[in-house]
Amino acid sequence: MVKYIVKRLGIAVVTIWVVATLTFFLMNMVPGGPFLSEKAISPKAMEALEAKYGLDKPLSQQYVTYMTDALHGDFGDSLKQRGRTVMSIISTKFPVSAKLGGLAVLTAFCIGVPLGCISALNRGKALDNIIIVIATCGIAVPSFVICTLLMYTLGVNLKILPTLGLASWKHYIMPVTALAFYPTAYITRLMRSSMLDVLGQDYMRTAKAKGLGMTVSLFKHALRNAILPVVTYMGPLLAYTVTGSFIVEKIFTIPGLGGEFIGSITNRDYTVIMGTTIFLATLMILMNVVVDIVYKIVDPRIKLK
Repeated sequence: MVKYIVKRLGIAVVTIWVVATLTFFLMNMVPGGPFLSEKAISPKAMEALEAKYGLDKPLSQQYVTYMTDALHGDFGDSLKQRGRTVMSIISTKFPVSAKLGGLAVLTAFCIGVPLGCISALNRGKALDNIIIVIATCGIAVPSFVICTLLMYTLGVNLKILPTLGLASWKHYIMPVTALAFYPTAYITRLMRSSMLDVLGQDYMRTAKAKGLGMTVSLFKHALRNAILPVVTYMGPLLAYTVTGSFIVEKIFTIPGLGGEFIGSITNRDYTVIMGTTIFLATLMILMNVVVDIVYKIVDPRIKLK
């Protein structure tokens, strides 16, 4: 186990380095710069700004300097938000996105797994068909459409829920619902397919022949094996939902990391782009490592090599 974890962490470090390197050079290949949007800026002022942030040096030297600083946890100062460091932006905005994404993932798991089991146990019946239709719609409909429908119906017409910010628990209902709709649908279909496969295995028929009740055989044997694909999906889902709720945050005016990331791309804020990209990539990769370890805990038969 320890050897496997060390090996995976080593691969993770290399992957993060590749992501950071590609992002750095591709970002600098795009025409333009972070200071071109400044109003009436003189050539001397432009040179002074580039010298201040080290943008006047050769690209290879900028890369070495940045990667060296990043290894020490220093992602530099924001080029557009004067006086703020990239780490302060991430530490301020990420908890908002993490709370929103965490609630969405928890909602998706708590609803998707039971719905998938119910659908599998009622295969071919009316309830199964209804769940499949809802899950298919959840996968097909984009999140911004769900946001618009929720905001128009519950916020504008019925006026029972607030539409902007996260001032109270009511403010979380619509964004969490919109963010959880797709993963709930996906987990439902994934759980249904996996459960149907497990219910057809020999050991399930043996358990039934031994006289085990449906509840015992379902929770003791079927669910533990059927949930493995969902566990695989939960790692990337958690990282994506926590950090990738950009559209939902934008629509509901949520002060999370998503808005900062989009703003940094629009404003060519190179240091914020790099810092958030490395942070998100690290989170995604580490979640995949955690999922592999949880695999072993859920099913001891799995061998980690």
